[in-house]
Amino acid sequence: MDQPKFLTGSLFRHVTVMSLTSSVGLMAVFAVDFIDMIFISMLGKAELAAAVGYAGAILFFTTSFNIGVAIAAGALVARALGAGDKELARQRASNALLAGVIFASVFAFLVWEFLDPLVSLIGATGPTHDLAVDYLAIIIPTLPFLLLGMAGGAVLRAHGDAKRAMMATVVGGLVNAVLDPILIFGLDLELTGAAIASAASRVAIAVFALGPIFRHHGGLAWPHPGAFLTDLSPIAAISCPAILTQLATPVGQAFVTRSMAEYGEEAVAGMAIVARMTPVAFGTIFALSGAVGPIVGQNYGAGKFDRVRQTQKDALLFTGLFVVCVSVLLFVLRGPIAALFEADGVALTLIHLFCGPLALAFFFNGALFVSNACFNNLGRPFYSTWLNWGRHTLGTIPFVLLGGAFFGAPGVLVGQAVGGILFGVASVFLVRWVINDVQARGVAGKGPGIFQRQARQVILFFNRR
Repeated sequence: MDQPKFLTGSLFRHVTVMSLTSSVGLMAVFAVDFIDMIFISMLGKAELAAAVGYAGAILFFTTSFNIGVAIAAGALVARALGAGDKELARQRASNALLAGVIFASVFAFLVWEFLDPLVSLIGATGPTHDLAVDYLAIIIPTLPFLLLGMAGGAVLRAHGDAKRAMMATVVGGLVNAVLDPILIFGLDLELTGAAIASAASRVAIAVFALGPIFRHHGGLAWPHPGAFLTDLSPIAAISCPAILTQLATPVGQAFVTRSMAEYGEEAVAGMAIVARMTPVAFGTIFALSGAVGPIVGQNYGAGKFDRVRQTQKDALLFTGLFVVCVSVLLFVLRGPIAALFEADGVALTLIHLFCGPLALAFFFNGALFVSNACFNNLGRPFYSTWLNWGRHTLGTIPFVLLGGAFFGAPGVLVGQAVGGILFGVASVFLVRWVINDVQARGVAGKGPGIFQRQARQVILFFNRR
């Protein structure tokens, strides 16, 4: 295994390279989702596009579990590498993947069992409800494969191997892109075909994320019960609050979806198009958490707090430059984009709104992503939890209600953006305080927080048994 690469060199370059390579993989997946929506829109059935919109909220909910485990795996491996303990990095990567697969399987089963009421809960009714349930019933069982792919990619990025992590998701995106037209149109499976293609891509991502770990980074350690139980404490200390953090987003999105449903299926379809456009346009910003996390983690593990501070500054600079460039491009292309989906009425209004001033507000979402990466890798994951839940409850519900009351469907999206601005600004200042506080308490690994102490007591209890 190579020497930790983020302890020296230009941090802005590290942030840029990691973000761009990570985003290529992410955008490969997001682009396929975007293409799915184009194919489904070409079928000319509004209820299919609306079903994908409702299903997207549930899928975001399930994916949040995997993101939490991936964050834990990446943070723990990066810290161990930064501290020079390669064997500990290998052990924790193995145990994080094992724990993730076990719990993802249980979680997937529970979601699958309660799909009908969950889809009803976010406002779907009639044929649209049934289509969304059928679509999800095919994809949800593949959750453990997606976890292996995401957590495996996080381990690769912790080693600084963003290129191979990127290729895993690119391959998954290609699998989906090839199967989509064959299944949707060739075999006339419509929404079912899109679901099967997505399930196949998840399996491909898992295979191509795990392969490089064995070929280039020493593989995984064979799990031993004692070591596994011991590692559950640091894994849970990061993954549990990280999962709670990620769950805030689909909860907030579900409220937005339900609010948008009051304005008809055309509004929901327009929101679904915007939801598919957002990660394609801002995939690089979505990749920031995974890109910045290993940089912060390695430097924190090595006790280089000046580089931790500079990482946050450079990540925010990168975010600002990228968001401005993409926002200008979206504004110029707003006409062709709307024509691509044959959008009119409320859907057209929502697309033009997104391709206008609303896109600039995504900078503050990026600031929150950077802050979450810092909190998770500095041993303060619950700060991410509280900020994200605040952003998607106090920063979403009242603003969405007010925006909808005054401006209808467009006001729902505007209200959602306003809350993001407030919490994005707050997160930047909170990170600065946390870095100073962590440095004052000592270098990585000293002074465990209350969650770590409680988790350790649970492990000790079971060991005594």
